[in-house]
Amino acid sequence: MAAAGGWILHTRYVAGVFDPELVYPARVVRVIDGDTFEARVRVRPGLEVTTRVRLRRIDAPELHARCAREYLKAEAARSALQRILSAGGVTVSQVGRDKYRGRIDAAVATRNIADVSATMLKGGFARSYDGGRRDGWC
Repeated sequence: MAAAGGWILHTRYVAGVFDPELVYPARVVRVIDGDTFEARVRVRPGLEVTTRVRLRRIDAPELHARCAREYLKAEAARSALQRILSAGGVTVSQVGRDKYRGRIDAAVATRNIADVSATMLKGGFARSYDGGRRDGWC
């Protein structure tokens, strides 16, 4: 899709267009939950990719919760991520393939926060995650 000044790719599997050594500016489209958001990422001048970004190394409660406790925690985590990302100056780096098709896995920063994942952990909105089996929140 051509856009004023360049191209925008809306694709479900984009990790291959990123260099894991670079830092990319991103505009948040929407926050999905406490560890995932959709963003328009500028890959290079004239080329943007719209994709879901999963915060590296964390797991937040799911909105499609198994109990009321998990749902309340998920709402709080999503609100916290919205608040953090609203500071602007969002960047993604160390971009890799997420284990679920249609997302990238990345380190995320804002103009005020160097490591969004660490901030979510410190606030108690998420827990560490290494890509293996996830524990429940109920």
